Amino acid sequence: MKTLMKLADWFDDRTGIRHVLHEALYERIPGGAHWRYVWGSTLMFTFGIQMVTGLCLWAAYSPSSQTAWESVYYIQHEMSFGWLLRGIHHYTAQIMVVLLAIHVLQVVLYGAYRAPREVNWLLGILLLLVTLGLSLTGYLLPWDEKGYWATKVATNIMAIAPGGGKLQALVVGGTEYGHHTLTRFFALHAGLLPATLIALLVAHIAVFRRHGVTYSPRDSGETTFWPEQVCRDTVACLGVLVVILLLVLRHGFGPEGGANLGAPADPSRSYDAARPEWYFLFLFQFLKYFPGTQEIIGAIIIPTVVLIVLAAFPWIGRYQIGHMLNIFILSGLLLGTGYLTWIALYEDNKDNNYNLAVAEAEKNGKRAAELASVLGVPEGGASRLMLEDPKTQGPYLFSENCKMCHRWNGHDGRGYPVDGKPTASDLYQLGKEPEKWIRGMLEKPDDPQYLGNTAYADGAMVQFVKAHMNKASKNEIDALVALLLASTEDIATEENFRDQDAPPEPASPQAALIRAGLDVFELGFENAQEDSEAMSCLSCHAVGSLVSDGIEPGPDLTGYLAPDGKWLTRMILDPAHEQLYGSHNDRMPSFSKQLNDQQISLLVRWMQQNWPKKADLSNGQ
Repeated sequence: MKTLMKLADWFDDRTGIRHVLHEALYERIPGGAHWRYVWGSTLMFTFGIQMVTGLCLWAAYSPSSQTAWESVYYIQHEMSFGWLLRGIHHYTAQIMVVLLAIHVLQVVLYGAYRAPREVNWLLGILLLLVTLGLSLTGYLLPWDEKGYWATKVATNIMAIAPGGGKLQALVVGGTEYGHHTLTRFFALHAGLLPATLIALLVAHIAVFRRHGVTYSPRDSGETTFWPEQVCRDTVACLGVLVVILLLVLRHGFGPEGGANLGAPADPSRSYDAARPEWYFLFLFQFLKYFPGTQEIIGAIIIPTVVLIVLAAFPWIGRYQIGHMLNIFILSGLLLGTGYLTWIALYEDNKDNNYNLAVAEAEKNGKRAAELASVLGVPEGGASRLMLEDPKTQGPYLFSENCKMCHRWNGHDGRGYPVDGKPTASDLYQLGKEPEKWIRGMLEKPDDPQYLGNTAYADGAMVQFVKAHMNKASKNEIDALVALLLASTEDIATEENFRDQDAPPEPASPQAALIRAGLDVFELGFENAQEDSEAMSCLSCHAVGSLVSDGIEPGPDLTGYLAPDGKWLTRMILDPAHEQLYGSHNDRMPSFSKQLNDQQISLLVRWMQQNWPKKADLSNGQ
């Protein structure tokens, strides 16, 4: 013990640490310790959390447009308790905004901004702006869809002001959002803004210590910062920490908890769920009331006037009536901000398209994580994962190219409703349950899901079904379905056996159905063969080597809904091909110029729900 005391004395003699601690802990508090004094300490506590967690995240983060999302994915899903670290950092930033609002309100209510504390009040406003700047710059760093588009919306406001275009280009790093945007935001978020905040905090605390707390004449007694106020501050900080942890864990313990990570940013596609974080929603809603050229009023002029009025509070509040006016102004600002935020949330909640966009974004985020967890991230960056994934790209391609005529389970493929009546079949079941699709076409082709909304609603197919399908047996229907689901190769194999004088037994029950299907397709239904007017499928269609000579030929059905997707691919490329609809194609255009081979492959695979599943990926398929 004596050795430790001598060491402490030696250290104090060289540094004066005891005097520093005494000054810090035994500061006199006129009027005694109070709970209303805890808000400044909780802000210091949350900033400390941000510094510690930010440095830990920095150790695993890579600020590049091709590596940012991947590094955040690693933190969230691979690094031990990285999801917890990132969640704490994310939600502490949001809690800081709330604590700042409470602290500012407490300062104004108790007149702690009035002379001689004018400078400290101005420092506090600067601290508020820097804190909001940290929130804005940090939002982009995951380089996911939500952060990318929200930041783009926010920075576009800069261009509204006179000369704002140059400022926007400086912040963005050019005319396009990309790698330089990310690196500049990272430099601001991890370098300049924290350093500025620390400098302002030091000045803020120094000026505060010079003038001390502002106490009410009703307060009596006097105490020291330690232990009474320290105990209150500690309890408040622990309460804040509990709230942060509850927010982090509310969705679960593990990567599914913490902060959300969306799909990698894709500048080539719009993002209908683009919104700023909730603490900027009031401004987003406010700007709706200033359309067109008036936007500069809501985005620049009014916020600037509000800041000037806030900065003038110490001078407005020199007299009691001015102090009451300040309380009224600040209360109005906080209530107005809360009301605008509530209106924005309410309108979004009632907006079906927005809710669909949010659901789509969440689905894409989960899909991106699923692909990255098994396939890893390709050299071209995480966006390649999504661009080459049928499950992700198929809905976009269908919506952009097919929704004008077709529907997908009643919507545009992405879940959005489509105005107007469809003029062609709903293709959802064709890909999800092809066997059910074929049976439906054979039983009720005039249904709106099939030919009901097309020029063929009363054509040869519908007439054939009405006249002859009631004569078909279950086995014959099963055989036709198997034939239309078979690949070109399987059909050719069974045709060869069928033409032999003594064909061998079918290799499998499926092969037997295909062979029987060829007989039904060519000869018609057994119960109708004695009818001189009876028709067969061959009357209009072809399959394999069986060629139709009908007066109203339909498409060649070889490999119609086979898993290889060749028939669907050919239909998209050239529906007027002589083996398909030929000159009878009345509306469907060729997409050979609009879509490249990869896009057509993605669309067909999505329609057939032929995309990598998690189990398949895990097995290396």
